[in-house]
Amino acid sequence: MTEQQRMTQNTMIEWLGIEIETLEPEIVIARMPVDHRTHQPAGILHGGASVVLAETVASVGSWNQINQDTHVAVGLEINANHVRSVSSGYVIATAVPLHRGRTTHIWNIRITDETDRLVCISRCTVAIVAKQS
Repeated sequence: MTEQQRMTQNTMIEWLGIEIETLEPEIVIARMPVDHRTHQPAGILHGGASVVLAETVASVGSWNQINQDTHVAVGLEINANHVRSVSSGYVIATAVPLHRGRTTHIWNIRITDETDRLVCISRCTVAIVAKQS
């Protein structure tokens, strides 16, 4: 089991079925199923699930670039515009960094359906915080 898999065990990331497919300094790609776990009552992808996916790729991207022994990456602010509904299959989040400073990182996240149609656009600011001892 990888460190990333250990880190996401028993979390919302695991519960929603989010899988990181690419983890590099300049891009993070993950996919999430659109099913009973991520639906809203009308049977389409819940906007909150999209936000969870967006914050996940941003936070994991920042986590991958910091000293994990001394710091943690946590979401500080997120916004999202939901532009298309999805009722089944997978959505794919692609995050690219816009800014990587000492205490904050800013990520742009595009969430698309399996045919590359835009579902949600998001921007997330991640705080880089010293671990509490």
